[in-house]
Amino acid sequence: MTSSAAPHTAPDEQPGTGLRIDAERNRDRILAAARRLYAREGLGVSMAAVAREAGVGKATLSRRFATREELISAVFADRMDGYAAAVATALADPDPWHGFTGYVQAVCAMQAADRGFADVLTMTFPAAKALEERRSKAYHGFLELITRAKDTGHLREDFTDRDMPILLMANAGVVNAAGDAAPDAWQRLVAHMLRSYATPGAPLPPMPEPPAPAALYRAMVRLARPSAEYISESR
Repeated sequence: MTSSAAPHTAPDEQPGTGLRIDAERNRDRILAAARRLYAREGLGVSMAAVAREAGVGKATLSRRFATREELISAVFADRMDGYAAAVATALADPDPWHGFTGYVQAVCAMQAADRGFADVLTMTFPAAKALEERRSKAYHGFLELITRAKDTGHLREDFTDRDMPILLMANAGVVNAAGDAAPDAWQRLVAHMLRSYATPGAPLPPMPEPPAPAALYRAMVRLARPSAEYISESR
């Protein structure tokens, strides 16, 4: 005897229609929750924490994003598009040196605006194909930008593409350490680094003011607090 029942489908799917409206809403809630947590705390946030923040169960999260890499790729897809667009904008600048300095500032500003993205730019995710494809596109554009900037005579010949990840790691450290206490401290770091990349006499953006002494002190206290808490807990 045959049955007229519909074939088995996942709880949040319907035959022929893909995701149901409530499943789409769950996906949006998960992405919004992950963006908030990653921006605030970085990529160390657990999948369980994302599920709690989104108000969904772990099973629902797993149906939408089977792995951490899939979730990260979805959350930062637009950021990586912006990252690639920054290279395109720099390459379109009629002054390649100005394009280079503008690109460095733009990417470091992206890091400062989102702690999670700061982590993404200094890590690789081989399983997140779409994310890495965007990164690869941006990287090859940056190589061209370096060549053009050197041709102006303003970018030092010993600058290499490997110097950019070093800057991004340093900038991520400043962003994470300074936090809300000295949120613009990264601008001072980037300005100093651009001066180290430039040949003598190259035009440079103005040097930003350093953080106020009180702000820098608060940042240093903030940075020391986790270590102090760890020592206290280990006694």
